[in-house]
Amino acid sequence: MTTKIYQTPHNREQEDDISFLTPSVPFLLFIALLLMWFFVPMLLNRIDATIGNVDQSIWLLVLLSMISFLMVCGLCWWLLQQFWLVLQLPPIEQMVSQFNSLLLWQQLSFYYASFALLLVAALGCLIAIC
Repeated sequence: MTTKIYQTPHNREQEDDISFLTPSVPFLLFIALLLMWFFVPMLLNRIDATIGNVDQSIWLLVLLSMISFLMVCGLCWWLLQQFWLVLQLPPIEQMVSQFNSLLLWQQLSFYYASFALLLVAALGCLIAIC
């Protein structure tokens, strides 16, 4: 587990622990969603024998949108790393330290913009399937 301490302009220390972002976590989530894709219809039939195919399909569409969203995120991460190598950008640690030197309102606006883009991408996956 790597823990780095950065000094912000406000003279307070922050711990940055990104050990949970290992590549295996999204892969395991993807595998779990695929397993749910196969076993949720059987589970729904056991819970309620009168359930129709339409009822099952609604939940499976939501599950399919999550799976496609994870696939798009993985593809975007791979493309980002390829562009990173081609463009010879500085290491991510240097970019993180530069981000931590921003003012608080700049950091928050970046977080909100990133969250809004992620939300729009997830909504686009749902719209594309439904």
